Amino acid sequence: MRLWYGITYVLWIVVEIVKGSMDVAKGAYSRGTKSSPAIVEFPLRCTTDAEIIAMASSITITPGTLVVGTAHGTEAEHPSLFVHALFAESREQVLADLTDMEDRLLRVTRGRAGAQDDPARGSGGTTDPDHADGRAARRVDEGPHREVAPSEPVVGEEER
Repeated sequence: MRLWYGITYVLWIVVEIVKGSMDVAKGAYSRGTKSSPAIVEFPLRCTTDAEIIAMASSITITPGTLVVGTAHGTEAEHPSLFVHALFAESREQVLADLTDMEDRLLRVTRGRAGAQDDPARGSGGTTDPDHADGRAARRVDEGPHREVAPSEPVVGEEER
């Protein structure tokens, strides 16, 4: 079923790219068209690195929108993307459009339940309280530990 959601997402994003291209071209070549830019903070429901990267890439590939910054999430707060929209009807409309995009993307990565699916249940892991992606921190913590000898100060030849 995820394959179907993947196909529909790709088709949907192609349509959004065409619509965005037409909006940008109309704004560039028409004298009467005024842009109404806005930067919004979009708190993500995406939790894995792959989901966050796919969401940021989907936003940036769509003409008229650009991810200008990120905020790393913690256990208490979700990660956020800061998105610049060139033709924003309102901040609420930009957030609604981004939520629609994220809903579609999460159906691809998590299946029919989408955003309602608990990703921690599927991965079997917990998250680090300081960072949203605790798996990377656990790999570092559980990795092979090397004994490191204390470094000796480098002594120049003239000091010997």
